[in-house]
Amino acid sequence: MSTPIGSLGSGLGGGVELTLYNLATEMLRRGHQLEIVAPQGSISSSLPIKQIPGELQIPAQNQTRTEPILIPKNSVLANMWDYARQVQADYDVIVNFAYDWLPLYLTPFFNTPIAHFISMGSLIDAIDEIIESVAIEFPNTIGVYTQSQAATFSCAEQCYCLLNGLDLSIYQFCPKPTQSLAWVGRIAPEKGLEDAVAAAEIIGITLKIFGLKQDVSYWEKICQEYPNAPIEYVGFLPTVELQKELGQCRAVLVTPRWIEAFGNVAIEALACGVPLIAYRRGGLTEIVQEGKTGFLVEPDSVQGLVEAIKHLDEIDRQACRQQAETLYSLEAMGDRTEEWFQKILKN
Repeated sequence: MSTPIGSLGSGLGGGVELTLYNLATEMLRRGHQLEIVAPQGSISSSLPIKQIPGELQIPAQNQTRTEPILIPKNSVLANMWDYARQVQADYDVIVNFAYDWLPLYLTPFFNTPIAHFISMGSLIDAIDEIIESVAIEFPNTIGVYTQSQAATFSCAEQCYCLLNGLDLSIYQFCPKPTQSLAWVGRIAPEKGLEDAVAAAEIIGITLKIFGLKQDVSYWEKICQEYPNAPIEYVGFLPTVELQKELGQCRAVLVTPRWIEAFGNVAIEALACGVPLIAYRRGGLTEIVQEGKTGFLVEPDSVQGLVEAIKHLDEIDRQACRQQAETLYSLEAMGDRTEEWFQKILKN
């Protein structure tokens, strides 16, 4: 069950799209049968997708903590779960990738167990409450990326940590980069792009920016405030093209304003042998191996980013690739996920 905030391939779902795609690919490789239920317009050349029409859901990160739960007329989220209800008997487990109240609320009303892969930390009080309720009533059904993410919920001890994984055959190791830096992600305020731009301006190194312009006014404001910054907007690229560009960069700057649950961008960079310079915040603290595969700096510190950039020559790019191969392969992800499913099915 995909994210209801955008069709697969649109980029609106951010890292959730990549997680879902990679996990589905690995489960099919292992001989499992599956169907992806996603908003209309979702496309894939290799995965079975059931497209569901309806109005898209408002992203949780665009809401305040105390806002009520809102479901639009002809909701694609409601339509997706009505379809799931109709076909549930055909499946052993339903995997929910939506960070939304409705699927969690529906858990007791389904005969087929639902595994909730929660993609973000605590954001909305009503969702926190229903996550805690499900975690207690249905043990092992709440999956998260990292312990840092789980710690934002009161039911952290009931959460199952899954990390993430990539098809490493797609990501080519690049031993000799250019001088450019990179920033990758949805261009939206919570991603903190302006700090990376400010650091690039101070140190005088080109910053290549990859990602969907989700908030155009935010992007325009950055361009106005840093007219002399050496930035290059490359665009929102498919994975194969992204990794080619990414691998040629000296480092990726990861500058979230919020507690990132994981950071797919971070492990994509590692897979190409690219060091990370990231804020010491959320799941990134569990990915970056300090001084070995990158540097963690004080959150929201542009000067911290600048100082870390000066020490990039200390990082062995081969160590970055090795970390990805050890922890973030599809095989490792598949093992962790199958173990999770088995725990749920034994309940």
